[in-house]
Amino acid sequence: MTRMTSMKDVPREDMLTHGHGACPGCGYAATAKNIAKMLGPNTVVYVPASCLVVFGALYPYSSWKTPYMFTAFENTGAVTTGIKAALRRRHLDATVVGMAGDGGTFDIGLQALSGAAERNEDVIYVCLDNEAFMNTGIQRSSATPFGAWTTTTPVGLEVKGNRRFKKDIARIVADHDVPYVATLSVAHFTDFVRKVQKAKEVRGFRFLHCLTPCIPGWRIEPSKGVSINRLAVDTGMWTLYEVENGVPKVTYKPKAMTPVTEYLKLQGRFKHMSEADVRQLQAWLCAKWRAHYGEEAPSPPCVMPGHEEVLAHDGDPLYGI
Repeated sequence: MTRMTSMKDVPREDMLTHGHGACPGCGYAATAKNIAKMLGPNTVVYVPASCLVVFGALYPYSSWKTPYMFTAFENTGAVTTGIKAALRRRHLDATVVGMAGDGGTFDIGLQALSGAAERNEDVIYVCLDNEAFMNTGIQRSSATPFGAWTTTTPVGLEVKGNRRFKKDIARIVADHDVPYVATLSVAHFTDFVRKVQKAKEVRGFRFLHCLTPCIPGWRIEPSKGVSINRLAVDTGMWTLYEVENGVPKVTYKPKAMTPVTEYLKLQGRFKHMSEADVRQLQAWLCAKWRAHYGEEAPSPPCVMPGHEEVLAHDGDPLYGI
């Protein structure tokens, strides 16, 4: 079988087929589909409560061509462990992958995730991170970025949006001393393919953390998901790296840091942010940039533009709050 190193090596056969019920332009669906086709037909897929349960298997139909199972919200680490044990008991060899959202990973499912990682179970855990509990009504999770509107972090007179910064779940999993942890973006597909290939080859617990734009939750146009993913990396909102056997490595570094306003203004969930909030977020990104890349973030990103420009939105009235 050809080892995948770039987009041209990726098989054409989909394991998550057309006809599912995802929103047009859904980053969650695009990421799950590409990972599934790279893992191939000899794979068992588990999905907890999430958008992927709803759009991937609308009863009595399913868009999955592989064995597929779902149960409750909080147990991806435990169920994938059980599936792998059952296969081992029957002397069957297959890749077992759990695909959970950020709510089911960062919050509700953290205990099962930590247990499976600590035991170094031979499974792949994929976190499809759309930065809120989108499937149950766009509630905040601990993956929600600072300043973002959600239904549980509304925009009021005194408090405007989420007041906390995003939890670094990949670092938490890496601290369990597992064989492989990586962050992925569908806007950087060669890097994406290489990391999925590596996760497929390695034995033991593997964790893939993927940024997946949500059209209604982020208040964005369906055609802009990949562009926003690319801007997330260029602004430092998302960092591409991997940790292999405890050794961290940055896999892509932008040539220059883009001001975070370029990322914010394409998304209605940030439309209300004040200049002070944007400055606070930019300062956090500058510190994050230094931690990941070992260098100071260059100016001008840390010298913020004027108020009107900060609050600039793309002007589409359908995607405001």
